Amino acid sequence: MGGEGVDEQTRERKSHVIATRYEKLEALQRRGIEPFAYSYDVTHSTATAREAFEAAEQAGTLGEDGEGPQVRVAGRLTALRGHGKATFADLADRSGKIQVYFRQNDLGEDAYSILDLLDPSDWIGVEGTLFRTRMGEVTVRARSFQLLAKSLRPLPFGKEEIDPETGERKVYSGFADVEQRYRQRYADLAVNPEVREVFFTRAKLIKAIRRFLDDLGYVEVETPILQPLYGGASARPFTTHHHALDMPLYLRIADELYLKRLIVGGFERVYEIGKDFRNEGIDRTHNPEFTMLEFYEAFADYEDMMKRVEELLLAVVREVTGGSTTVTYQGVPIDFAPPYRRLSYFDALREYGNLDVRRMDDGALRDAVRSFAVEDVDQMSRPKLIDELFSELVEPHLEQPVFITDFPRELSPLAKPKRGDPELVERFELIVAGREIANAFSELNDPIDQKERFLAQVRLREQGDEEAQTYDEDYIRALEYGMPPTGGVGIGIDRLTMLLTDQASIRDVILFPTMRPE
Repeated sequence: MGGEGVDEQTRERKSHVIATRYEKLEALQRRGIEPFAYSYDVTHSTATAREAFEAAEQAGTLGEDGEGPQVRVAGRLTALRGHGKATFADLADRSGKIQVYFRQNDLGEDAYSILDLLDPSDWIGVEGTLFRTRMGEVTVRARSFQLLAKSLRPLPFGKEEIDPETGERKVYSGFADVEQRYRQRYADLAVNPEVREVFFTRAKLIKAIRRFLDDLGYVEVETPILQPLYGGASARPFTTHHHALDMPLYLRIADELYLKRLIVGGFERVYEIGKDFRNEGIDRTHNPEFTMLEFYEAFADYEDMMKRVEELLLAVVREVTGGSTTVTYQGVPIDFAPPYRRLSYFDALREYGNLDVRRMDDGALRDAVRSFAVEDVDQMSRPKLIDELFSELVEPHLEQPVFITDFPRELSPLAKPKRGDPELVERFELIVAGREIANAFSELNDPIDQKERFLAQVRLREQGDEEAQTYDEDYIRALEYGMPPTGGVGIGIDRLTMLLTDQASIRDVILFPTMRPE
């Protein structure tokens, strides 16, 4: 009962606050003030305004009264502090925050009185000159201001404190409910600059990837998201229906088979950065909708692609860190400087699990997996059992970048057999901080072998493996026209962003993660 009473009080308080803001909106409209403007001519961000003042200060070009350049800045009010005929406010934009000083003598009584109708969260534009207060803070002395958007719902701004001894700024978030932050990402971004910074870094990361591949002559393309057959990975798809064609369609689970069709067509170097969709569970490293980079290169094999991945990640990490090869993830320094360690799949299981799975029968594999309390063990195929053991026994131990190479053939229906051991395939996964970041093959270009692999996958599906791949007759036809030797790589953009921004959950690097309805 006590909790229900507190919730009711909170709802009533919010309702009252929102009602007050609507009253202020009506008051503004009665005064003929447009509460939702069309535009505002901004000359400076808060950061460049501060830089302009400091440059004038150093050059000795400030006015006799310490006045600096004139600026027009715009942003969201995060605080208002009224003192009679003077008011201080904090104005925040993408680049940071700056203080604004409103004085009745500068604005006139009528304009100054409008401040009574403003609230934190409102968007305003301010024109004025810059000066430094006695406390040393660069401030805009407002000569005029304009309301740009009235906020009718208050944002949950946190408290900010400055340590008097160290000068360190500490922010205590007013938006502590993680689920609500994901659901209302717009509010999360508005009140938490560090969250915005994660997504600015994500954009920088993707830009660096494009630059790297473009400079090597790769061509960026777009392939279908809605597909009549899904393939290129082992996963359960999302299914929809096209009414005009009266046929089922699937959201793609990977870009691979379409990109390799382009290699057949003569593209030679091709890549795509796009959304994939897998109808699977949600956890710290999985979201049903995610972003993948896939790139393919003719005349290359998986050894070549290991070098490509090392060079690509080195370039991206240096771009994001400002030149360093090291990032810290969850307290552990991770060095992306090549070369990365290489360890074969079965050697890794022997090293970390003390198991020789090549000699184990299905029953022994099933018993080993069952010891980890994995669900539906009895329905798992042999390759799925082996993969579960690898996930449980090996991946958690791999902190620094390591290429796991030479996978079992049954786990990799799209990779070429390993030279010298046809029971294995030329495939690698890059594991960092205990999770897969990249997956790559010497791509299978033998249409006869590929057809047999697809048929083996069909048999696995008939035995109950819902994630086994489908038979794609058109892809076989493409291979029959001839695909040159090709190396291919897939890199998870979300997981890479997690690593480079030190985020523990994939939801923290996806702007709008998949959620249950409220």
